[in-house]
Amino acid sequence: MSTTRARGTRARSAPTAARLRAALNGFATRSPSRFAILVFALLILLFTALFSLPIASAEGTVTRFPDALFTAVSVICVTGLSTVDMATHWSVFGHLLVYLGVQIGAVGVLTMASILGMVISRRLGLRAKLMAASDSNPLRIHAGPVPEGQAVRLGEVGKLLRTVALSMVVIEGGVALLLFPRMLIAGVDVLTAAWESVYYSAMAFTNTGFAPNVEGLSRFATDYWFLGALMIGVFLGAIGFPVILAIASNLRRRRRTWSIHVKLTLITSLVLLVAGAVLYVLLEYDNPRTFGRLDAGHTVFQSLFLSTMARSGGFATIPIQDLHGSSLLVTDMLMFIGGGSASTAGGIKVTTLAVLFLAGLAEARGVESMDAFRRRIPIDVLRLSVAVALWGATIVAVSSILILQITKAPLDHVLFDVISAFATCGLSTGLTERLPDAGVFVLAATMFCGRVGTVTLAAALAQSQRRQLYQNPEERPLVG
Repeated sequence: MSTTRARGTRARSAPTAARLRAALNGFATRSPSRFAILVFALLILLFTALFSLPIASAEGTVTRFPDALFTAVSVICVTGLSTVDMATHWSVFGHLLVYLGVQIGAVGVLTMASILGMVISRRLGLRAKLMAASDSNPLRIHAGPVPEGQAVRLGEVGKLLRTVALSMVVIEGGVALLLFPRMLIAGVDVLTAAWESVYYSAMAFTNTGFAPNVEGLSRFATDYWFLGALMIGVFLGAIGFPVILAIASNLRRRRRTWSIHVKLTLITSLVLLVAGAVLYVLLEYDNPRTFGRLDAGHTVFQSLFLSTMARSGGFATIPIQDLHGSSLLVTDMLMFIGGGSASTAGGIKVTTLAVLFLAGLAEARGVESMDAFRRRIPIDVLRLSVAVALWGATIVAVSSILILQITKAPLDHVLFDVISAFATCGLSTGLTERLPDAGVFVLAATMFCGRVGTVTLAAALAQSQRRQLYQNPEERPLVG
C-alpha cells in the first residue's frame, strides 16, 4: 500500500516539475531581460544569506543584514564598494565567497548559465544562444530584426562563450604570474603571495577593486610593474568580451577586418584613457596631497593609473577625497562613461558615448545619417544610446537626492560615490563606509540598477515586445 502511494506521489510530482521547468524556460525565452534581473536578484539573496553566516566573518559572528546585503550586491555587481573592512571583516570562507561572486557577476548571469550548459551538455541550444546573445548585446532585447553590424552574431555565440571562459582563465592567470614575483620581492611569504596575486588578478580583470590585505596598494604605490599589471587586467576586462573575441579571431587571419563596434570601443577607450591622464596631470600637479610632491615621470604614470581605474577599475594609490573638486568631477565623468559593452566594466559604455558624439557631429554638419568608418549607424542604435544615457542620469540624480537628504553630506562626495556605485567602479571618497542603513539600501539599489543595465531594466519594466499597430500624426516641437 505504501509503495503504491509513493508511486502515485512521484507520478503527480513529475508533471508538476515538468510544467515548472517549461514555464521557466518559456519565461527565459520570452523576456531574457526580466529573467536576468530575476536571476541576479536571487543570486544576491543567496550571497546575502551566505555572508550573514558566522563562518563568513573573521570573528565568527553574524554580519548585520545591511552589511551582508551591500557586500553581496557589490560582489555580484562587481562594484568594489564596501561598508565593512573587506580585508579584516571576512574569514577565509568569506573571501572565497567574494572571489566566486565576482567571477559570476563579471560575465553576466545568462552568459555564465550558458557556459555551464555548454560544458555539461557539450552543445549550445537555440534558447541558450538567444539568452547569451541578449546578455552580450542590448539590441536583442527589442522586437524586430537585429542589425547585422552588431558586436556578435547569433551563430558566433558559442565561440563568444568559449572566449569568455578562456579569456578569464588566461588573462587572470597571466596577471597573477606578473604579480606573484613582485610580492615575493616585497617580502610577502609564498602562500600569501600566491593567494593575493590570484585575488588581485581577479579583482583587476573583473573591474572590482577589492584588496585582500589591510594596507591595500600602499606597499606597491610606486611599483610600476605591479601597478602596470593591474592596469593591463583592468583594461582588458573593460574593453568587452566581443572585442577580445574579435582580436583573437583576427590574430589568426592574414587579412584583418574589424567591425565598427570594435573600432569605436578601442578608439574611444584609448582617447578617454589619454584625455583623463592629461587632465589629472594638469589639475593635480600642484596638489601636495596627491601628485604635487612627485616628479614629472611619477606624476604622468600615477595620472595614467588613476585614469585607468576611474573607468571602472576601482583601485587607488591615493586617498580619493584628497583630489581637487575639479578632478573629482573629471572622475565622475569617466566613471559614468565606463567601459565597453558586454564587459566587466559598468557605466553607460564607451560606444554609447561614441554614438551620441557621432549624432551631434552629423547634426552640426547638417547631414541626415550617422557615418563612421564608411559605415552607416541606424537610427535605432541612436535611440538606444539616448535611452541608456537618460536612464543612467535619472538613476544617478534620484539616488544622489535621496542620499543627500539622508546624510546631509557635501554634494561632490555624494555625487562621486553614487556615480561610482551606478558605474560599478568602486572608488570612494569615504562616504560609503559612513552611510546609515537607509543610505546603504539606496546605494545597493543603485549598484543593482547600474549592473543589470539601464536598457535591461527599462525593457523589464516596460513591455518592449509590444507592437504598435498605428502611427499618430507627425508634429515637430521646438528644441534647443
